[in-house]
Amino acid sequence: MGRRLHGPLLLALMLAFSPPPASAFELFGIKLFGKDKAAEEPDTIGEPWNYTVEFVLPYGADDTEKKLKGASSLWADREKPASGAAGLIVKARGDYRRLLNTLYGSALYGGSISITIDGREVSELPIDADIANPASVRVAVDPGSVFHFSQARIVNQAPPPLNRNDRVEDPAKEGFQTGEVAASGTILRAGRLAVEAWRHQGHAKAEIVERRVTAAHESKTVDAILTVEPGRRAAYGAVTVSGTERMDPAFVARQTGLVPGREYDPDDLERARKRLSKLDVFRSARIEEADEIGADGILPLAVIVQERLPRRFGVGGTYSTLDGLGVQAYWMHRNLFGRAERLRFEGQVSGIGNTFKPEDLTYRVGATFIKPGVYTPDTDFQASIFGDREVLERYTRTAVSAEFGFRHEFTEELSGSLFANAGRARFEDDFGTRDFTTIGLAGTLTYDSRDNPADATEGYFAELSLEPFYEMEYRNLAARMLLEGRAYYDFGSDGRFVLAGRAKIGALVGAPIDETPPDKLFFAGGGGSVRGYAYRNIGVETANGIAGGRSLMEASAELRARITSSIGVVGFVDAGTVGSESFPDFSEDVRIGVGAGLRYLTPLGPVRLDVAVPLDKRDGDPGVAFYVGIGQAF
Repeated sequence: MGRRLHGPLLLALMLAFSPPPASAFELFGIKLFGKDKAAEEPDTIGEPWNYTVEFVLPYGADDTEKKLKGASSLWADREKPASGAAGLIVKARGDYRRLLNTLYGSALYGGSISITIDGREVSELPIDADIANPASVRVAVDPGSVFHFSQARIVNQAPPPLNRNDRVEDPAKEGFQTGEVAASGTILRAGRLAVEAWRHQGHAKAEIVERRVTAAHESKTVDAILTVEPGRRAAYGAVTVSGTERMDPAFVARQTGLVPGREYDPDDLERARKRLSKLDVFRSARIEEADEIGADGILPLAVIVQERLPRRFGVGGTYSTLDGLGVQAYWMHRNLFGRAERLRFEGQVSGIGNTFKPEDLTYRVGATFIKPGVYTPDTDFQASIFGDREVLERYTRTAVSAEFGFRHEFTEELSGSLFANAGRARFEDDFGTRDFTTIGLAGTLTYDSRDNPADATEGYFAELSLEPFYEMEYRNLAARMLLEGRAYYDFGSDGRFVLAGRAKIGALVGAPIDETPPDKLFFAGGGGSVRGYAYRNIGVETANGIAGGRSLMEASAELRARITSSIGVVGFVDAGTVGSESFPDFSEDVRIGVGAGLRYLTPLGPVRLDVAVPLDKRDGDPGVAFYVGIGQAF
């Protein structure tokens, strides 16, 4: 015997928050069938109870059947036995609610569900019923017809915001309007959006006070009326901090950026959480709002934190067939003086495998100090000093460099930095041994709207850098400029198929090639550039060999596909050219590399293996190049 579940009261109840799992089918204290949970749930731990399960739906309901199976606990656990006969009965009873929720999620409000064990309806089986082992479970569902909205209305809907940053999606555009499919999820989302619209206009305690949802089975329609109570407008009160051990509580409160007296905005709270997370001091940090707005319109806020250990040590490695093995290590103190000041010492060596001679390896050692929250919560001071020895195909560089300056986040997507720098370097290349001493500035402006920097599926990235400098040995005043853009397009597949593109253009003005430090010039080739070619093997051909150029153009395109939840494949093409003039005259050959890659998807980002072939192989370039790393190539 099937259970036909319908009616205005049931629908209204189902549209509230999902109830906790229960043996009896119960919503907000109203039992639709079954006994009290306490009375019907004995200890279900018993001998393994095997069962088979089949789903029976009308012809043509394949999509609905797939959704129902995805929601069914019986189906998900069909390969393993239940815990006793009682455990199987409890599991089957829980499926009534899960399947009904799924039908309502597809706007199917007139369906019927029958779950039987050995031919007997589960809702009528006592918990200690005698059933076969293995048992035969049959789930028969008649989905019925799709319902549409005959009325979809929000009472006390928020007025249009004066600030465009306070805009919230219109529920009507999300399907909550007359004539649209009346899925339960659409009604729930409409309620959330209606509340958020008021919250973004300062009404922190806005809530849905009434949901009147009625299903008319004769006309296959739903009337949905949601009533919002916006409550009072609120402003931030004082921010209290608890849980700190080494951190200064006043600094933590300041870093939230939540100014007492400013109008409440959920976006402020979200950004405050990100600021606290960015400090890298806390194992956990949450912001709690007071239960009520005070008579003066003030809403007190509390920050509760748990600190990490202040010291951290880490090691890592990279490998490519061209660059060999690289090893890095660092030690860091992340709360030096109680205000999240970070001091980091690091060192790395690379080129291992290509050579084992110490003088032919590449080294880097140095220290970085960062003080967050300088001037504003979104401004950081940074200073660093490094000693380097780079042994590259084109040159060997031995140098000491230092810089200090500031980074600032204007918005969540736009940031910038400005640093003063100085350095002394000796280069050994085809031009001989030369010394350079430089002082200058380095500024960047970055826009980043990618959904995931390590594995983007949508959004944009653009960065402009400008580096004016004065070189003292040759007395040249010069400037280096670089512009890079990236874009990602998801073919409406939730990240399964993504087209990614990258373009880069650079120019150096004010100094000739032979009077410019080679690391200020442009090279191309390698894992982060034109794959398939040797690292920095694309440059300007001179009588002394290949040198860096004064202009650069690069472009890459990738088609990414996810085969399973953890495996992906990539096809790509890279192209690049380096010119001798400050602005490209397109007289240089464009080098093109093509290849394919495998991705193993992890929570930290994809592990990348790329294989690339150069189409215009020159001396020093491999026939085939392999690259391994973490994160997409761009």
